[in-house]
Order: sequence, then structure tokens, then C-alpha cells
Amino acid sequence: QFLYFIARKGFVQMPAKTATKAAPKAAAKKVVAVRQRKAYTRPQFRRPHTYRKPVAKKPTNNTNAIQNKYDEFRVVRYPITTDLAMKKIEDNNTLTFIVDNRVNKTQIKKAVKDLYSVKVAKVNTLIRPDGEKKAYVRLAPAHDALDVASKIGVL
Repeated sequence: QFLYFIARKGFVQMPAKTATKAAPKAAAKKVVAVRQRKAYTRPQFRRPHTYRKPVAKKPTNNTNAIQNKYDEFRVVRYPITTDLAMKKIEDNNTLTFIVDNRVNKTQIKKAVKDLYSVKVAKVNTLIRPDGEKKAYVRLAPAHDALDVASKIGVL
């Protein structure tokens, strides 16, 4: 419908009626837009950022793949029932557990909340000399550690 002619500052569009005589000439010459490149002003070349397609996850062939590696039953292994742990339950409103070595305090807090339906105030952890991780889980004042301990069978 329209023919394009190269002009000084860009393209000029002409309607088909007036350009019917010039059509054979325009068909012979191909119009290509030329852009001027920006000059580099730095001594080193910096490659421009281009599109990086995000890598799609490949489906696993492992049928035994575990979705949640650390659910609450794998985080908390068992409670400690020593005299010192009993003293902590009575005096500090604190439960003591042996937990998985690779979990962090946030995961321990969430696991205790899910398992025993209590609100956790804070968690302290240490690695025992035998290599096990011990967690001191202090409960919120709204919950009593004695009640929770008797419910899980520590007392």
C-alpha cells in the first residue's frame, strides 16, 4: 500500500497513488535503516547485558525423592530426660531435645510449634562432645513446660 523512500532524517511514506510511477525503481532498491553506534569512551570493553533465559528445572528420575527434607519428625529426634533437663523444665519453662545436626534454630522452633502446639519464645543450641545437637527450647509464658513434658511423656 505504501512505498518507503530514504530521506535525509529517516523514512518518508508516500501513498500508493502518487508512487505508482516510481514503483519499479523502488522495487529494485532495498531500504535498510542504518543506525550509528555509540562510541566507546572507556579503555576496556564492557559487554552489554543481554537476555539470560532462566533455566527450567528438570524433572527428577528419583521416585523416592522427599519433598520436604526436614519435616518436624526429622528435626526433633527425642527429648532429654536428665536431672538437669528436669530442672530446666521446672525453673526456666524450657524443654530440651536432641535434634538433627543440620537444622537451624528457625526449623527447630517451627517443628516444636507443629508437634506440640505451643508458642516458642527462643531456642538455644549446642553441639555435644559426642556430635549430637542439643536444643534448649524456651516456651512462651502462655504455655507451661511441665504440662507439655507430661503430655509427651518426659515426666
